Amino acid sequence: MADQSLGPGDRVVVAGASGLIGRALVASLRETGTAVTQLVRREPATPDETRWDPAGPLDPAVLDGARAVVGLNGASIGRLPWTRRYRSELLWSRVTPTRTLADALRRLDDPPLFVSASASGYYGSRPGRRIDEGQTRGEGFLADVCAEWEAAADHAGQRVAHARLSPVIHPDGVLKPLMILARFGVAGPLGSGRQSWPWASLDDTVAALRHIIEHDLTGPVNVVGPERASENDIGFAIARELNRPYLIPAPAFALRLALGAAAEDLLLVDADIAPGVLTDSGFEWRHRTAESAVRDALTPAND
Repeated sequence: MADQSLGPGDRVVVAGASGLIGRALVASLRETGTAVTQLVRREPATPDETRWDPAGPLDPAVLDGARAVVGLNGASIGRLPWTRRYRSELLWSRVTPTRTLADALRRLDDPPLFVSASASGYYGSRPGRRIDEGQTRGEGFLADVCAEWEAAADHAGQRVAHARLSPVIHPDGVLKPLMILARFGVAGPLGSGRQSWPWASLDDTVAALRHIIEHDLTGPVNVVGPERASENDIGFAIARELNRPYLIPAPAFALRLALGAAAEDLLLVDADIAPGVLTDSGFEWRHRTAESAVRDALTPAND
């Protein structure tokens, strides 16, 4: 599996470039001289932006000649509560833009690699099991969303990578609500606190997306840190870095009462996910443990 590093002469099309991962990916690509075409919903402000309607159709010429198309669209799962209306938005904002990109790619004679975001929520909860890309989908709302999301991407054809992204350890990612609790001194175990939480640093998430393109990987790819971390591991690491206590538990029944399905899918989920494809293809992590990722994310230079 040859490594063909991205650089001058390459072009990558990015949809969803305004989000946390999208911004970091675009910056990383540009640093190595890769041309980037950003798909935006507003009037283009720069020459590298192209206006599109996520509901389609999209002119295939926009994608033609690119080395890869990266789809990162999706409303935030961290916005609560998940009302019936917002559940529809979570699904629509992922499936519809993905289908639009896939339909355009199908119309090209030589389509680029389609790196379509999915999520670790595909697996649901699997207590006591190590999960790799060979596992079937799990149960729950997010698992159902991921299944439809990936099915939409598969309309593009054979050259599709499903990047099953994990919650990103970053002040604007999974750390944000946990940091608020810690700063108010009310952090502690969520449920038992022993449940395995999939995680990844922002640097490694971006590097993994580049790795998928550079190694022309297809199929499901778990974008997750290599070492298991429990909710307690991550929560305590945050409290330690902020010099706050980690003492006050939030019982599972209270979380379910307050948040419903979101509690099961976001906070009580127990999924020890392995990055099998990344490991086998030679990916090297900057952060091998969640504690390392938290420490780096919360240092003053990165906060």
